[in-house]
Amino acid sequence: MIENPVLRGFNPDPSMIRVGQKYYIATSTFEWYGSIQIHASCDLVNWRFVRRVLYEDFSGICDGGGIWAPCLTYSDGTYYLVYTVVRERGAMMQTDNYLITTHDIEGEWSKPAYLHSLGFDPSLFHDNDGKKWLLSLNNHHTSGKRFNGIWIWQYDAKNAALVGEPRLLYSQKGNELVEGCHIYRHEDFYYLMKAQGGTGRRHSTQLSRSRTLLGEYEDCPFILLHSRDNNALALQCAGHSSLVETPCGEYYISHLATRRSCEHDFCYFGRETALQKVFWGNDGWLHLENGGENPSLNTASLFTCEDSIRPAFTRYDFKKGVLSSDFQSLRTDITSAVSFCQHGLILRGTQSLMSKFFQSLFARRIDTNFFSISVSLMFEPLWEKHMAGIVIYYNTNYWHYLCVTRLDDSKKKVVRIISCDAGTLSFPSCAEVREETPLLLKMTAEGCRLSCCVCDGEHEFCIGEPLSMHIVSEEYVPLGFTGAMAGFCCQDLSRQEKTALFEYFEYATHGTR
Repeated sequence: MIENPVLRGFNPDPSMIRVGQKYYIATSTFEWYGSIQIHASCDLVNWRFVRRVLYEDFSGICDGGGIWAPCLTYSDGTYYLVYTVVRERGAMMQTDNYLITTHDIEGEWSKPAYLHSLGFDPSLFHDNDGKKWLLSLNNHHTSGKRFNGIWIWQYDAKNAALVGEPRLLYSQKGNELVEGCHIYRHEDFYYLMKAQGGTGRRHSTQLSRSRTLLGEYEDCPFILLHSRDNNALALQCAGHSSLVETPCGEYYISHLATRRSCEHDFCYFGRETALQKVFWGNDGWLHLENGGENPSLNTASLFTCEDSIRPAFTRYDFKKGVLSSDFQSLRTDITSAVSFCQHGLILRGTQSLMSKFFQSLFARRIDTNFFSISVSLMFEPLWEKHMAGIVIYYNTNYWHYLCVTRLDDSKKKVVRIISCDAGTLSFPSCAEVREETPLLLKMTAEGCRLSCCVCDGEHEFCIGEPLSMHIVSEEYVPLGFTGAMAGFCCQDLSRQEKTALFEYFEYATHGTR
C-alpha cells in the first residue's frame, strides 16, 4: 500500500509526472531558499529527495511569498518547470511567472525565462499536435476581483515566448475560488483539473471537460476529491491535484492535504503531499478508486516493494564538515555566514528572526506531532543582542526560540525563551547557566505542548511552562501557506561578527503520526 502522506511536512502544491519508469513530484517552497523541491520514485511508495532547482535571491520578500505552485511537465526529451514568484501579497499583488528547462532533471536547469505577470499558478500543456499552451489564473481585475478566471496563451518553445494575447478559458462560478489548473487529454476530451474552494477546509479538486482545447468546458456533476464534509478524516484540506498514468494504463493523482497535529484540528506540519488511485468511469469522468470523494490514508500500489522506513532519530554531525540537504535557509544564500572546523559548524550571527533579508538560520521540516530537537553548542554572548540556539519557526511573526544570551541589567549568561505571536514578543522564562561551557538545548513537542530544557554539563533542567504549538499552525497563522520548521540559528544585532559553534543537531520522533 501507499501510505499517505508520501512527502511529509511542508510539501504543498504537488505536480507529478512519469518519465519512463520513474515518477517525479515538484512542490512549492515559498520564501525558503533553494526553491522548488523535486522528489523521485520508482514505485510510488518510496520517495527520494532529488534536488532543489532554483537558487534566486528573495531578500525582502514577504512571508508566504516567493515560489508558488510549480508545474512540472515533460515532452520530447525536455523537462519543463513553470512557476510563480510572488513578490508582494497586498492589494497590488505582484506575481511574476517564469519557465526553466533541462534534459536531466537531476542536473542543472536553464536560466529562468520570464513569461508574464498576469496572475499565478501557471501550467504548461503539451498537445498531441506539438503545440504548447500556458494556463494561468488572472488575479487582477478593475473591479478588485482577485480570482478572475483561468486564462490561456500559446507558447512558442523555439523562441521561448508567449504567442499573441491571452484569452479567457474558464470563468469562476459563484464565490468558489478556482486556481491550480492543469489540462489533460483523454480519448475525445480535454480535461481541466482545477483546485477549487481555496486552500483551507473548503479545498477540493474538480474537473471540467471540452471536446476542443479552447471550447466551452462542461463541469463534472460531482467533486473528484475533497475533505470538506467530514472533520474526522485523517487527511484534511485535500485538493490541488495532478494526474499521472502508469506504464500499465492505471492512474493516480497527487494532491496536497493536511493532518491534525494538535487538538482542535490545528496543524503545524503544513500542507503535505498525498496520492490517490483513480480510474476513468463509464461516464467519462475520473473517480477515486476507494469510492466516494474523500482521500484515504492508504491507496493501492502497483508494485511489490519494501515499504520505506522513516528514521526515528537523525543526528546531523557537523564535525563531518557538511550540512545536510534536509536544511534550508530563508530567502537567500547564507553560506557566507558558515564555516566548519574540527569541532563543528561555526555560524556567524546576523539579523533577527523577524528579518526578511539575511538570517543566520537553518531549518528542516517537521513531520510528526511527537518530536524533539536538540543541539550542542558553544556560545559566549557579550550582551543581549547576541543570541544563538534552536527554534520552532513558521515565519517572521510566529516562532518559539530557546536561545543562549545575556541579561543586560545583570550581565548574567542565561538560556532564555523568546516567543513571537503575530509580531509581538514575549519572554516567558529564563535560567542562568555556566560560563565557557558547552550547552545542550532541547525542545520537545507532544501534540500542542512544547517543552524546553537545557543541560550545562552539571545539571539538566526544564525552563518555564510548556509553550503552545498553536501559534505555528496553519489555522493560526493568517494565510501562512508553509509549515513549522525546526532549526538552529545565531543573531548578532550589534553587527560585531559574533559566532556560535554547533557540534550537532538532532531530530527525534516519538510517535507514529
